[in-house]
Amino acid sequence: MSILAGYMVPHPPMILPEIGRGEEKTIQKTIDSYRAVAAEIAELEPETIIVTTPHSVMYSDYFHISPGKGAYGDMSRFGARGVSVNVAYDRDLIREICDLAEKSGLRAGTLGERNKELDHAVLIPLCFVEKAYRDRGKRPDFKVIRIGLSGQSLLDHYALGILIQQAVSALARKTVFIASGDLSHYLKEDGPYGFHREGPVYDARIMKTMETGNFGELLEYEPALLSGAGECGHRSFTIMAGAFDMTGVETRVYSYESVTGVGYGVCSVHPTGYDAGRGFGERYVEKYDRRLAERKDQEDEYVRLARLSLETFVREQRITGLPDGLPEEMTQRRAGAFVSLHIDGNLRGCIGTVGPTRENVAEEIIHNAVSAASRDPRFSPVTEAELPFLEYSVDVLGETEKIRSPEELDVKRYGVIVTCGGRQGLLLPNLDGVRDVEQQISIARQKAGIRPDEEIELERFEVVRHY
Repeated sequence: MSILAGYMVPHPPMILPEIGRGEEKTIQKTIDSYRAVAAEIAELEPETIIVTTPHSVMYSDYFHISPGKGAYGDMSRFGARGVSVNVAYDRDLIREICDLAEKSGLRAGTLGERNKELDHAVLIPLCFVEKAYRDRGKRPDFKVIRIGLSGQSLLDHYALGILIQQAVSALARKTVFIASGDLSHYLKEDGPYGFHREGPVYDARIMKTMETGNFGELLEYEPALLSGAGECGHRSFTIMAGAFDMTGVETRVYSYESVTGVGYGVCSVHPTGYDAGRGFGERYVEKYDRRLAERKDQEDEYVRLARLSLETFVREQRITGLPDGLPEEMTQRRAGAFVSLHIDGNLRGCIGTVGPTRENVAEEIIHNAVSAASRDPRFSPVTEAELPFLEYSVDVLGETEKIRSPEELDVKRYGVIVTCGGRQGLLLPNLDGVRDVEQQISIARQKAGIRPDEEIELERFEVVRHY
């Protein structure tokens, strides 16, 4: 039993009349599309509806699947307590997905949920679906699985979709997949979130991807584009795409609207049968492996030392000594250095020192590479299984200098240090997704826990970046 159908839907609270109070008519095309999708689902009468949501529990290195017998949720947060949904979870299918994830090494499971209430990204599509059932005189007796997104790579999201497909087949479960997610939040200067140039670029591209069904493209979206667009659904859509891996599909675009300054797209995916040519996950891995091999061949002494240090620590739990043959600029010079780790374009760790703390740059790199792998509080320690997929960069910092104004900054050329009392935040230059000085300072403030209304001192620095 394959998945019966998949649907990409948005989740604006105003789409519900109890919340929109007339304003929902401004997105009437989206409402009409939602009703059509809900009617399709009611006709399919699935046993289980899987909903992926960006507003459930989210971890940097783990996919959370809501546990228990079921859950309740209402829209009281948006002033409509009377709008509510109560669902039973498909515990057997959840168990099958978790078992497959454990066997494959993918980090996914049912641990760590304090707030069990359904979030609005799940509530809104289920409200439409339940109404469609009632309009047809049917009882909405389907079960639900709620799955959160993760800070893991797009490939990992796609891999989770493949496991979902396998679990559905193993239990012969009649299943519908709902990928809940809005598109860009930065589409209008006078919109609630303002305008970023990446916004309309992302929306046009994602709607084309969904229209053509070329789901391999979902894995190729650049992190800077996703960040700049401020989307919340891309990973949700990618999990759904994985659930149709090796499957021919018919796709349909119902509507796209951006009148509120946020993009809302409604699309459907229907399977047409097995298609070996649509193994996008496998194809991407092959391409990614080639790119990693090419990058590794081009690494300079700085990056090779970071790799040696990290791999020695992860495999042998020891700090490596200085290898022979390092250039004098690494053994005779002292400077601060940052080591950054990425997997498939996603940050996996970054630790560094603003100024020199070791005898030379080489020692600085060795110890900071170990820290990036094991002491970044945002991530769990790097595992040995991840070592082949890590991409490294090493930034060697120049002298810092105090500046009087943000006008003396340039996000491409200078990193920034913001200081308020004993709190200090640093951001490196030329980072994906950092568009302007205002954003650069804002992120540095956040890292230091400095409020926007607190006075700060500014410093800038240049780096030499090694890949």
